[in-house]
Amino acid sequence: MENIRKKLKEISKDPVLLVAFAVAVLSMAFVPPSRKYFNYIDFHVLSLLFTMMLVVGGLQKAGVFGCIVEYLLKFVHNTRVLAFVLIGVCFFCSMLITNDVALITFVPLGMMALAQTKQQKLLIPIVILQTVAANLGSMFTPLGNPQNLYLYSVSEMTMMQFIRIMAMPSMISFILLCICLLFIQSEEIQPSTEIKSKTEWCKLMPWCAMFLVCLFSVLRLIPYGIALMAVIAGVITFDRKILFSVDYGLLLTFVLLFIFIGNMKNISSISNALSALVGGREIVAGILLSQIISNVPAAMLLSKFTINYSALLIGVNLGGLGTLIASMASVISYKLYASASDAQTGKYLVAFTGVNIFFLVILCGTMALFAGI
Repeated sequence: MENIRKKLKEISKDPVLLVAFAVAVLSMAFVPPSRKYFNYIDFHVLSLLFTMMLVVGGLQKAGVFGCIVEYLLKFVHNTRVLAFVLIGVCFFCSMLITNDVALITFVPLGMMALAQTKQQKLLIPIVILQTVAANLGSMFTPLGNPQNLYLYSVSEMTMMQFIRIMAMPSMISFILLCICLLFIQSEEIQPSTEIKSKTEWCKLMPWCAMFLVCLFSVLRLIPYGIALMAVIAGVITFDRKILFSVDYGLLLTFVLLFIFIGNMKNISSISNALSALVGGREIVAGILLSQIISNVPAAMLLSKFTINYSALLIGVNLGGLGTLIASMASVISYKLYASASDAQTGKYLVAFTGVNIFFLVILCGTMALFAGI
């Protein structure tokens, strides 16, 4: 019961959920509740998202991600390589475990590594670049973030089509991150030996098997209903406490947004206006709307008024750059940094905004030059 009360308290404080609830209720004044509401909800997306959160929670609890960082830090001998490791794991791991989980896992480990090597002066640039890396690395695969999973599902594109669309922005993002690392002064440090992550290897295999089930479901090789039942059965069997680690607020936010967007689609005047406004401007609309309501709600809303999912996919992923709320994963890393005893939140926010705008401008310019977006 204590876990349930704690989870309900967390959900009640979720600002995106509260906004989603408000707009869903408001839309009901124009389209009264009916059985049609059930047709609004994409249970395929909800199932994929739920199973992924369960499996990643199990892998995280098994300590596999901390073990990865611990192994990589053995080869670190200077600050620039340290930065590359801490930022690189966020970029590449976010492709498979989502951007928010990557930050929840690796930002605290990065803060610990910087403290142990007495490099706290690098804390702000490292955390900011970890955040940017997780947001940009996650755009490469459908598993990387909720908006990708949603658009991948509704567009019915294949995995290879998806990767082909996102390959260029992902590659450019990695190059930009590597260039940024050149501005971090290279100072010799001792390899870290104090981070000890306990990995329960005997308990890891079931979670790896469940991850493959999720992957096969995303690839549409296994029906999502079967994958959902298999993963839930596995979680109950091996560690039912994982059920309390799921972000149910995000799932409920999706349901409320499905209702709001479905109602907006059924109001002909609004639907026609939005279709005319978004058509041919999917990238710009995705970037701008993400700055205000975050990129997950932006993707869900705009997807109902366009069929150019490729452009929208690029727009909402690039839209994760910019303001702090453009990607809710950015809020996670900010809160983690702000929890430090010597945190300089004002300085962090100024630097964060500057770095994000820099990446957004360069990525948009480069994509326009080479891809003609």
